[in-house]
Amino acid sequence: MHRLAVGIDLGTTNSLVAARCGAGVETLPDEKGDHLLPSVVHYSAAEPALVGSEAKARLIDDSANTVSSVKRFLGKSLTELRRQNRHLPYEFDAARGDTAPAIVTAAGVKDPVQISADILRKLAERAEHCLKGSLEGAVITVPAYFNDAQRQQTRDAAQLAGLKVLRLLNEPTAAAVAYGLDSNDQGKVIVFDLGGGTFDVSLLSLQKGVFEVLATGGDTNLGGDDFDHILADWMRTQLSPGTEPVAVFNARLLQIANAAKHQLSSEDEVELSYGEWSACLNREKFATLASELISRTINTCRRVLRDASLSVEDVDNIVLVGGSTRMPVIREAIAEFFAKAPLSDIDPDKVVAIGAGIQADVLIGNKSADNFLLLDVNPLSLGIETMGELVEKIIPRNTTIPIVKAQEFTTFKDGQTVMSLHVVQGERELVADCRSLARFELRDIPAMVAGAAKIRVSFQVDADGLLSVTAEELSTGKKSEIQVKPSYGLDSSVISEMLQASHDNAQVDMEVRSIREAQLEARQLIDAISSARDVDGALLSENESDRIGNVIRKLETAMTEAGSNQIHALTEELNRVSGNFAAQRMDLHIREALRGESIGNVEET
Repeated sequence: MHRLAVGIDLGTTNSLVAARCGAGVETLPDEKGDHLLPSVVHYSAAEPALVGSEAKARLIDDSANTVSSVKRFLGKSLTELRRQNRHLPYEFDAARGDTAPAIVTAAGVKDPVQISADILRKLAERAEHCLKGSLEGAVITVPAYFNDAQRQQTRDAAQLAGLKVLRLLNEPTAAAVAYGLDSNDQGKVIVFDLGGGTFDVSLLSLQKGVFEVLATGGDTNLGGDDFDHILADWMRTQLSPGTEPVAVFNARLLQIANAAKHQLSSEDEVELSYGEWSACLNREKFATLASELISRTINTCRRVLRDASLSVEDVDNIVLVGGSTRMPVIREAIAEFFAKAPLSDIDPDKVVAIGAGIQADVLIGNKSADNFLLLDVNPLSLGIETMGELVEKIIPRNTTIPIVKAQEFTTFKDGQTVMSLHVVQGERELVADCRSLARFELRDIPAMVAGAAKIRVSFQVDADGLLSVTAEELSTGKKSEIQVKPSYGLDSSVISEMLQASHDNAQVDMEVRSIREAQLEARQLIDAISSARDVDGALLSENESDRIGNVIRKLETAMTEAGSNQIHALTEELNRVSGNFAAQRMDLHIREALRGESIGNVEET
């Protein structure tokens, strides 16, 4: 019996649903024959929500109640949204606070999860109508650079729409599935995915049915919408809004810009007009206006190749994904950088949905003539804060997922019974330079001397890229764990900056880490000697006590002023001058332990 499952490309501008129909996987049309569903939702007080083309028609006359590009809202704070989108026409619910932005509409307050669920529900209804049955599961695609919050909110939206999520699949990987199974390409392939609101580049190795992501990069706040805004901003500098409301004026400019962008994909120039104003825009002028956006896409390609230690010459093919890759300025930039023309055999608007549909058909358990292994990667390193505000990376970036990795840690102080764990994401050596994901505690650790307890911290990233962290004290089995579901995501403009900063500051970071580690080693030794002097200071002669105190003072000064080499040297000196004291303490405590015992008893022990 054939089970019904679909692949869904939940896009910023348009969304699609695909499923196996006969011998192949195809995108499914609505009753009018349209495959693309505009990702737009209109809310009113008297009628159910409109989704798609009907909603898109209300963007100008009722922009406050018509939500577009909601994918850009997922996992974001209100501060981020306002910083990244200067002309938002919506009223946000102040009661929700900064971390949970929600739009006030005629139908009530709607958050990004609810709005996304309305789009997904519409796609599910289309699929059930086309397939004539109830869906048993769905694979939903997300940008490779979606963080944990954005992925979790996508999953929440699907569940709210009544869909069982089989997997969240990275969009570039979905495209690789479609191309790998359909065209039998082998070798190294760049998947260049420029959609309406997000941008991903993934470098994949396609060999004998194995799809492995070698490296990935991108920007969750770069897409075709930004090219529209560039054109709209240019027009805005040359005319005034007149008597129209500002929201209507801005919406009209974006509509004109979008139409001009599409026209320039097939024509060399286009006439722009608004009221009495008109101008001629050609491809060369458009390329000049969009040069900074184009450079951002190429720079991401450059970083991905560098991460994989490969050169442009190692790339066999470039696959285009996303409607925005139809722009000639993008195709020309890609061809120039890689010195070869990109592939676009499959409709770039449909390829992600088709790949997701193929994956859904396999995961739901239907027989597949194609046996393939899908290996994805996590885009940023995951780790934990250690003493000195240092980051210990547990899962490095570009590690194949799903993955489970563990590392042992210990206590820092004598008698420590609680360990606070701080989970972070990023490439830098200091916690302050990385992103905080979650905090939790492991309690009831047996009281031991510092360094005696063994705490195993396990990181698990599942196939959807979602993280869970477990801490376990090995002698007692005491355990604490957390599912990482942060309240809102990382500012997308910071994502690429984090990677660039890790390269730019690598040497400085390692020097800082070396100093911090030297300071920690020195502090542990000073604390241990100070505790010993409090208990057994009588064993020291005045001269020995002065020598130890003098070196401690020098070491404490060096810890705030000197480099790691000097701190290490003084730590070694303190070890030397306190060595006799440590030996005397050991002899004393051994004698006390043996006092009153016979030789026979000692030997039996």
